Formats: sequence, C-alpha cells, structure tokens
Amino acid sequence: MADKLVNPEEQVVLGEEIDHVRLITLNRPRQLNVISSKVVSLLAEYLDKWEKDDKAELVIIKGSGRAFSAGGDLKMFYDGRKSNDSCLEVVYRMYWLCYHIHTYKKTQVALVNGISMGGGASLMVPLKFSVVTEKTVFATPEASIGFHTDCGFSYILSHLPGHLGEYLALTGARLNGKELVAAGLATHFVPSEKISELEKRLISLNSGDESAVKSAIEEFSAEVKLDEGSVLNKLPIIDECFSKDTVVEIINALEAESKKEGNEWIGSVLKGLKRSSPTGLQITLRSVRVGRNQTLTESLKKEFRLTMNILRTTISEDVYEGIRALTIDKDNTPKWEPTSLDKVDDGKVDLVFQPFKVDLELQIPEKEESRWAGKYENSAYAI
Repeated sequence: MADKLVNPEEQVVLGEEIDHVRLITLNRPRQLNVISSKVVSLLAEYLDKWEKDDKAELVIIKGSGRAFSAGGDLKMFYDGRKSNDSCLEVVYRMYWLCYHIHTYKKTQVALVNGISMGGGASLMVPLKFSVVTEKTVFATPEASIGFHTDCGFSYILSHLPGHLGEYLALTGARLNGKELVAAGLATHFVPSEKISELEKRLISLNSGDESAVKSAIEEFSAEVKLDEGSVLNKLPIIDECFSKDTVVEIINALEAESKKEGNEWIGSVLKGLKRSSPTGLQITLRSVRVGRNQTLTESLKKEFRLTMNILRTTISEDVYEGIRALTIDKDNTPKWEPTSLDKVDDGKVDLVFQPFKVDLELQIPEKEESRWAGKYENSAYAI
C-alpha cells in the first residue's frame, strides 16, 4: 500500500511512498497546477528528503486534471506588485529548486499528459525521462507579457540546435508531444490512453535502474512522425531569421520571408511578435543569447536577477500590464511602455543584467557534499 504523506484535501502537491518508488502529483487541477509558493516548498521538501533516502530509487511526477503545470501563478505576482519584493522568496526557492531538478541523483520520470508551460515545463524537460502524449502542449510565452524565458529555459533553449531556441523564446510558439520528442525536449511519446497503464508498470518495477525504466517506457511508446505542417519542418527559415542580431532584424527577416510562396505560416508569428512587450522581447533575446555560453548555474543566477529586476520594475512595468491584460481584466490589449522596439534603451536593458552583491545572488551550492545548501532560509534575504 502507498504511504500517503499528506492529506489530498489540503495539499497542492501530493507525495506518495510506494516501496522504492516515490510519486509526486501536482494537485491544483482547477488552476491548471500553477506553481505557487506552497507548491515550490513542498516539491523541494520531497525531493530533498527522497534524494537522501537510500530506499527511494525512482521518482515519478505528474499533474492532476488536464494540465501537468501551466507555470507560475501570475495572479500571485500581480497581487504583490505594490509590495516590496513580495515574491522574492518563491522566486529564490524556484530557481534554487530548478538546479536540483537538473542535477537530481535519483531516476526521475515526468508523465506529461496535458499543458506544460513556462516554469511548469521546468519540472519536465530536465528529467532523465519525460513522457508526453498527444494532449501535451508546451510553450515558453513569458516574453509576450513583458517577462523573460525563466526557470532554466534561457539555458535549455539556447542549447537547442540552430536558432530554434530563440524562436520558441521570442514567439512563445506551442509544440505538441511529437514535436517535443523531435526537438529533444522530451524523451518518449506515449498515447494518452496508455499513460495510466505506464504509471502502474513503472510502480511495479520498484526500481530506479535506468535501463529497466527505459525499457518499460518503450513498451508503451509510439513512433514519432511529425505532421506535415509542423514548424519543425521550417527550421531552415527559422535559423535564417532568428539568427539575426536584434529583434528588429529578426522581424524584418520574417517579413521578407513571409512574402515568399508557401510561407503563409509566418503571418501569425509576426502578429504575435508585434503585439508582445518590446522590453520583454529585448531582454529575452539577450538572455537566450548569453545563455549559449553559460553553465546552468550561471544561467539560473542570471534569471534570478532578471526576474527580481523585472518584478521591481527597474526599467519597465510591462510585466504587470501584461499579466493584467492576459489574466486579470482579460482584455488582451496591453499598453506597453515603451511602445515599440526602437524606443527600448539598450543601456536600460543592461541594468536588469547587472550582478547583485555576492551575498544577494542566488546561492547555488558548488560542492557535492553540500549540494542542498543555499536554501532561502539560510540566505541573506531571510536574515
């Protein structure tokens, strides 16, 4: 029998211990399993405990309802806009957790049968095994609302082949399950009707042996064949356009390509870019480009700075305007400031990338023997 660690009626994250298997269920189905402060704390608590538990060998993570996780709780950020650093703790804890998910010592499997966006996808992509279905929808849409590609994705996307990463980061384009496997952002495609059976099979393995886990997943996997209209079939055009130095040059290149026969798909890409936050686009492009030459640790520290500076409205209030238009008033008519890309001051963009004082940076442990050090409660922010 599973040892239920928490009360399902009270907890936004469920943790189960089943002999050598550990099961995490993101449990806010009505909110699409968005990531709140409590969610981050519970995830860190379970993963910390289980990595140190010799009996725990395999960790499975899934979402309840129609989403795996739609990402960060935007209302939480918006509600804290008038308070000084109201979301600092959850931001710090999330980036710190991202490092540990990327470097986790036990075998992890994500079962992603639904929406997986932004910070939610950071609980899927870095895992040894990430299983997606025809119901999976992935995107990193943060730039469009005046934010930036976060939770490790300035590192992940910048290391994709060619300039696919810039395309995904700037446009917030959605990928389906088969596209995720083809792009290297997921490991296996399994039809949704087989996901429950796969979960039972993994639990019955009662082992974290990677070969055994892989074989079990492959029993249920289907061959990935991209649809003819998949954007991944347009990579030469994406590489040509998104290799340009600036967002303005990228848009100009797209406009030139859109006039050629067969490139009608570019119209919606241009429309999305032109209605996105100019400041968000500029910050995001620079972050992904910088990420190409950064380690994971360096990228996470950079993203922490960017997040805090954006939430502090260091150079723009676009993030709150974007959240207002998308989720609060839902009028989808944000008023960006500045209003266009040519008015975004590069010198101001420099400001959000500036390092903090050493003790105010994200504290990621450098030595293996202290890999769970650097927690928020031991940081300068909590003192």
